[in-house]
Amino acid sequence: MDIVIPLFPNFTALDAIGPYEVLRSLPGARITFAAAEPGLVHADDPALAVDAPAALSEIESADVLVVPGGGGTRAAMKDETMLAWVRRIHATTRYTTSVCSGSLVLGGAGLLDGLEATTHWSLVELLESTGATYTEQRVVQQGKIVTAAGVSSGIDMALTLAAQIAGDDIAKALQLGIEYDPQPPFDAGSPSKAGPEIVALTGMAKG
Repeated sequence: MDIVIPLFPNFTALDAIGPYEVLRSLPGARITFAAAEPGLVHADDPALAVDAPAALSEIESADVLVVPGGGGTRAAMKDETMLAWVRRIHATTRYTTSVCSGSLVLGGAGLLDGLEATTHWSLVELLESTGATYTEQRVVQQGKIVTAAGVSSGIDMALTLAAQIAGDDIAKALQLGIEYDPQPPFDAGSPSKAGPEIVALTGMAKG
């Protein structure tokens, strides 16, 4: 099973690495990080970079496409080369997925028009400008398109895919393998739970 994760400057690391940690252990999985040009791609913190050994132009198909989010999605969702590539790969996939603001790239490619989708809570209006209808869920599946909400939800999305691809028991084993047993010290993982004062502290205006 070929799983492709495209990288672009200023991607969010956990958006890519969270799903990678789950999906890389699927039976028969082969994961490829790809970018416009092969080499290191810096995340939205310049202290971190991930090597993308393949060029996007070298990738002709994928069983699973995972588009991460990050500040770079604003440029990627308007990059016609990237969007044409996403559309071409989508035509070959079993699943086309995104994490966080990666859904903006799917939307920019015209893949979310008329569909329910999710993204980071601060980007609802931008997502809906692409023709999608925002749904406040961790994971939203519409046929073979699966979108995940902000950052950490990429792990939930990957486990959802793992169950559909390899069965619930394998997905549970993968969850156990990474000891994904969330027990956060605070119940502030969504704007409705955190409240307006905490939302303000993030510096992220909803829109």
